[in-house]
Amino acid sequence: MTGSRLAWLGLIAATAALAACGEPAPPAEPVAAPTELAALDTPPPVYPLRLACDGVGGTTTLSVTVGSEGKPTHVARVAGSGSETLDQAAMEAVKGWQFKAATRNGQAVPQTIQVPVTFTPPQPRPDECFALDAGRSSS
Repeated sequence: MTGSRLAWLGLIAATAALAACGEPAPPAEPVAAPTELAALDTPPPVYPLRLACDGVGGTTTLSVTVGSEGKPTHVARVAGSGSETLDQAAMEAVKGWQFKAATRNGQAVPQTIQVPVTFTPPQPRPDECFALDAGRSSS
Protein backbone atom coordinates (compact mmCIF):
# COMPACT_ATOMS: atom_id res chain seq x y z
CA MET A 1 0.00 0.00 0.00
CA THR A 2 1.15 3.47 -0.66
CA GLY A 3 1.87 5.95 2.09
CA SER A 4 -1.02 8.25 1.23
CA ARG A 5 -3.42 5.36 1.19
CA LEU A 6 -2.21 4.17 4.61
CA ALA A 7 -2.57 7.67 5.98
CA TRP A 8 -6.13 7.83 4.66
CA LEU A 9 -7.07 4.48 6.23
CA GLY A 10 -5.49 5.59 9.49
CA LEU A 11 -7.55 8.76 9.49
CA ILE A 12 -10.75 6.79 8.95
CA ALA A 13 -9.86 4.36 11.75
CA ALA A 14 -9.03 7.20 14.15
CA THR A 15 -12.31 8.96 13.37
CA ALA A 16 -14.25 5.75 13.99
CA ALA A 17 -12.43 5.18 17.28
CA LEU A 18 -13.16 8.71 18.48
CA ALA A 19 -16.80 8.37 17.56
CA ALA A 20 -17.06 5.12 19.49
CA CYS A 21 -15.41 6.56 22.61
CA GLY A 22 -17.01 9.98 22.61
CA GLU A 23 -20.11 10.99 24.50
CA PRO A 24 -23.28 10.38 22.51
CA ALA A 25 -25.17 13.52 21.61
CA PRO A 26 -28.12 14.07 23.93
CA PRO A 27 -31.47 13.38 22.28
CA ALA A 28 -33.26 16.49 21.13
CA GLU A 29 -36.00 17.57 23.47
CA PRO A 30 -39.44 17.05 21.96
CA VAL A 31 -41.20 20.23 20.93
CA ALA A 32 -44.78 20.43 22.15
CA ALA A 33 -47.29 20.97 19.39
CA PRO A 34 -48.98 24.38 19.51
CA THR A 35 -52.60 24.53 20.63
CA GLU A 36 -55.21 27.09 19.70
CA LEU A 37 -57.37 29.17 21.96
CA ALA A 38 -60.56 27.37 23.04
CA ALA A 39 -63.73 28.76 24.62
CA LEU A 40 -64.62 27.11 27.94
CA ASP A 41 -67.37 29.23 29.53
CA THR A 42 -69.02 31.89 27.35
CA PRO A 43 -72.49 32.66 28.70
CA PRO A 44 -74.58 34.98 26.52
CA PRO A 45 -74.95 38.60 27.55
CA VAL A 46 -78.03 39.85 29.34
CA TYR A 47 -80.39 41.15 26.66
CA PRO A 48 -81.87 44.41 28.00
CA LEU A 49 -85.60 43.70 28.28
CA ARG A 50 -86.76 47.03 26.89
CA LEU A 51 -84.64 46.58 23.74
CA ALA A 52 -85.77 42.96 23.34
CA CYS A 53 -89.41 44.07 23.65
CA ASP A 54 -88.87 46.89 21.15
CA GLY A 55 -87.34 44.47 18.65
CA VAL A 56 -83.91 46.13 18.77
CA GLY A 57 -81.12 43.75 17.84
CA GLY A 58 -77.77 43.69 16.13
CA THR A 59 -74.25 42.31 16.23
CA THR A 60 -71.39 43.81 18.20
CA THR A 61 -67.92 42.70 17.07
CA LEU A 62 -65.26 42.81 19.76
CA SER A 63 -61.48 42.45 19.73
CA VAL A 64 -60.62 40.25 22.72
CA THR A 65 -57.11 39.62 23.99
CA VAL A 66 -57.07 36.42 26.04
CA GLY A 67 -54.14 36.24 28.45
CA SER A 68 -52.09 33.21 29.38
CA GLU A 69 -54.46 32.60 32.32
CA GLY A 70 -57.38 32.14 29.89
CA LYS A 71 -59.16 35.35 30.89
CA PRO A 72 -59.81 38.38 28.70
CA THR A 73 -57.23 41.04 29.47
CA HIS A 74 -58.43 43.60 26.92
CA VAL A 75 -61.82 44.00 25.22
CA ALA A 76 -62.48 46.67 22.60
CA ARG A 77 -65.34 47.33 20.20
CA VAL A 78 -64.44 46.82 16.54
CA ALA A 79 -67.94 47.31 15.12
CA GLY A 80 -71.07 48.37 16.95
CA SER A 81 -74.56 46.93 16.80
CA GLY A 82 -76.22 50.31 16.37
CA SER A 83 -77.18 50.38 20.05
CA GLU A 84 -74.73 51.60 22.69
CA THR A 85 -76.69 49.64 25.32
CA LEU A 86 -76.29 46.36 23.40
CA ASP A 87 -72.60 47.08 22.78
CA GLN A 88 -72.02 47.63 26.50
CA ALA A 89 -73.94 44.45 27.41
CA ALA A 90 -71.75 42.50 24.98
CA MET A 91 -68.52 43.95 26.38
CA GLU A 92 -69.52 43.25 29.98
CA ALA A 93 -70.43 39.64 29.19
CA VAL A 94 -67.22 38.93 27.27
CA LYS A 95 -65.05 40.34 30.07
CA GLY A 96 -66.31 37.47 32.25
CA TRP A 97 -65.73 34.67 29.75
CA GLN A 98 -63.22 31.88 30.35
CA PHE A 99 -60.95 30.31 27.74
CA LYS A 100 -58.25 27.69 27.53
CA ALA A 101 -55.21 29.73 26.48
CA ALA A 102 -53.32 29.02 23.29
CA THR A 103 -49.89 27.45 23.73
CA ARG A 104 -46.58 27.64 21.89
CA ASN A 105 -43.73 25.29 22.84
CA GLY A 106 -45.81 24.07 25.77
CA GLN A 107 -46.25 27.56 27.27
CA ALA A 108 -49.54 29.45 27.47
CA VAL A 109 -49.46 32.63 25.38
CA PRO A 110 -51.79 35.61 24.96
CA GLN A 111 -53.83 35.71 21.77
CA THR A 112 -56.19 38.28 20.27
CA ILE A 113 -59.36 37.20 18.50
CA GLN A 114 -62.45 38.90 17.11
CA VAL A 115 -65.74 37.86 18.67
CA PRO A 116 -69.17 38.66 17.21
CA VAL A 117 -71.96 38.93 19.81
CA THR A 118 -75.42 38.85 18.24
CA PHE A 119 -78.63 40.04 19.84
CA THR A 120 -81.72 38.64 18.10
CA PRO A 121 -85.07 39.93 19.37
CA PRO A 122 -87.02 37.02 20.85
CA GLN A 123 -90.04 35.67 18.99
CA PRO A 124 -92.64 35.56 20.36
CA ARG A 125 -92.18 38.59 22.58
CA PRO A 126 -91.61 37.73 26.25
CA ASP A 127 -94.62 38.11 28.53
CA GLU A 128 -92.74 40.80 30.48
CA CYS A 129 -93.05 43.05 27.41
CA PHE A 130 -96.79 43.45 27.96
CA ALA A 131 -96.17 44.97 31.40
CA LEU A 132 -93.66 47.38 29.84
CA ASP A 133 -96.18 48.28 27.14
CA ALA A 134 -98.87 48.93 29.77
CA GLY A 135 -96.49 51.13 31.77
CA ARG A 136 -95.70 53.22 28.68
CA SER A 137 -99.33 53.77 27.72
CA SER A 138 -100.27 54.95 31.24
CA SER A 139 -97.60 57.66 31.22
